[in-house]
Amino acid sequence: MSRDGQQRYDPYATAGIVVGDFTMPRGTVYRAHTHPLHQLAWSPKGLLRVRSDQGVWLLPPSLALWIPAGLAHVTESAGDAVMRSAYVAPACCPHIDWREPTVLAVTPLLRALIDHLVRTDLAADARTRAEAVLLDELHPVPVTSVSVTTPRDPRARAVAERLAAAPADGRTLAAWGTEVGASARTLARLFVAETGLAFGQWRERLRMQAAMPHLAAGLAIEAVAHRVGYATASSFTAAFHRLVGVTPRQYFPVDTQVRVNVPGARP
Repeated sequence: MSRDGQQRYDPYATAGIVVGDFTMPRGTVYRAHTHPLHQLAWSPKGLLRVRSDQGVWLLPPSLALWIPAGLAHVTESAGDAVMRSAYVAPACCPHIDWREPTVLAVTPLLRALIDHLVRTDLAADARTRAEAVLLDELHPVPVTSVSVTTPRDPRARAVAERLAAAPADGRTLAAWGTEVGASARTLARLFVAETGLAFGQWRERLRMQAAMPHLAAGLAIEAVAHRVGYATASSFTAAFHRLVGVTPRQYFPVDTQVRVNVPGARP
């Protein structure tokens, strides 16, 4: 494994799947790169953040991301993480035609198979059998990336940056306009033109993105809701489900929550 997160091996080697296993201390970033093989990005410990032109995904140990061969992406650790990625030769999985990053459930069997294929002493026939079962165990889950684009205009950008620092801020566009020197109508137009979203939609996505590290840290849903601007846990849960596709507890099951450094978080 190279320092830029790219697996170095012959893609036409005998093994159809090779597993890379390495630590990613807090702040590790593998900048934009591609692989000649498909990648199943997964962390058995900690949180991974994967970015591409298609979106941003925060992955707890219960989820993995299938990254198609040749797709440029950035991989980061959100806190200390251990990354264990399976790199899959396209020739051995012609039935998988996911053209975009696809979130997959990490079942106990899939986890065991990835751990098994880390070994370098497996007989060829044993490895082939394990690889076939692993490919059969890849099940997409209905999770949508929650990503936001930062506006370019300095007035709208100032609003975006301040909300990123304080997502619970509920001021209207008119109030923001007074602060940054633009009318509410101008700001509304800029958000649509430069992010593709109305201001309210943009802020809701930002709030969901801000909520995820808190949820991963095990903070109570009600506390997370208040931190990101929702009056009740139920309103936050409904918004999370609508945007992400699953509930907060489905995305971050209790038994996969990990300790990350979230300021002010308590056990």
